[in-house]
Amino acid sequence: MTIEVKVPVLPESVEDATIATWHKQPGDTIRRDENLVDLETDKVVLEVPAPVDGIVKELRSAEGDTVHSDDVIAVLEEGAVEPQVAEEPGAPAEAPRESGMDEAGEPPAPAAAVAAAPADKPGQAPRLSPAARRVAEEEQLDPGSVPGTGRGGRVTKGDVLSFLRGGGSRQEERVKMTRLRSRIAERMKEAQNSAAILTTFNEVDLKAVMDLRRRHQEEFTAKHGIKLGLMSFFVKACCDALRKFPVVNASIEGDEIVYHNYQDIGIAVSTERGLMVPIIRNAESLGLAELEQAIAGYADKAREGTITLEDLQGGTFSITNGGVFGSLLSTPLLNPPQSAILGMHTIKERPVVVDGDIAVRPMMYLALSYDHRLIDGKDSVQFLVAVKNALEDPARLLLGI
Repeated sequence: MTIEVKVPVLPESVEDATIATWHKQPGDTIRRDENLVDLETDKVVLEVPAPVDGIVKELRSAEGDTVHSDDVIAVLEEGAVEPQVAEEPGAPAEAPRESGMDEAGEPPAPAAAVAAAPADKPGQAPRLSPAARRVAEEEQLDPGSVPGTGRGGRVTKGDVLSFLRGGGSRQEERVKMTRLRSRIAERMKEAQNSAAILTTFNEVDLKAVMDLRRRHQEEFTAKHGIKLGLMSFFVKACCDALRKFPVVNASIEGDEIVYHNYQDIGIAVSTERGLMVPIIRNAESLGLAELEQAIAGYADKAREGTITLEDLQGGTFSITNGGVFGSLLSTPLLNPPQSAILGMHTIKERPVVVDGDIAVRPMMYLALSYDHRLIDGKDSVQFLVAVKNALEDPARLLLGI
């Protein structure tokens, strides 16, 4: 019995999608709920699972094609397939995750994303994208000699060209923008064109926060199953400052100012596909452990490509951390329709004056970009000072002062 595989009904704000990656080819067996194809929209990647066990009979769309809701993109021949061999029991338990930076200011490795990528079986020919296969044939190159960096070890066109360049070739590569990268470009240009963006700076001494983390890390991890990072402190400090300066949490709609009595904080996450900003809803009501778990969960989903449109919609204020990549100072762009965004940067030990004496302290530059149409310089500076004060004396967050 033949079964048609259709494009799922796309969200209301998404008109069409692009065939990103076929994970099966005609003649391959596939199990029910196994991912058949990735569909890329301008916001997220959607996985289309097989509705039944069977064999892939026909693919009606090629990678790069544009498709719409309910389009038939593949045909399966339903039938039983051989059962898969179960994994050996006794796998080690997962170590607690950390959503923020470690003591050296390094980002956590996306272990979940790496583990989720199946490798090619021994003796099996490497999987090539159509563009990679074309270049390999033109250059008479053995695909087996090219290491793949794509999902599941797939060899991409870029892998083939990089391999050729290593042999002295001076070829160039022209790659079409992904839907997400194109959307990011539109949003960034929209932010610059529609808002009067200004940035104010300050610096923060993180010794108190880092001492607190070091002192309670073991007990915190044992109780909550996740490490106490830096990002949760920044979210709490921002929520406290937004409560004191509600205009920074507001937005402009037409000729009206919308004040939000809740704080939905967007956390910028860098992925291979581009920047995503999942939203922590009602962050003002969450404790440090709940914030760490939410941040780590969103980071995993973003890197694994399982994040949803609902995870990315809304938000009243954003935080971006260029420090994990070594950025010393930057001017972040707004995430419309939000009116402000906080930029974190790398932690550097620097000599500073403390109570009249010179001391070496872990210092970070902070940047607040804001829409000057709505937020005055006084409010932006005082907001950033409030964030600084809360981080330099974390007890203020508990005392509400």
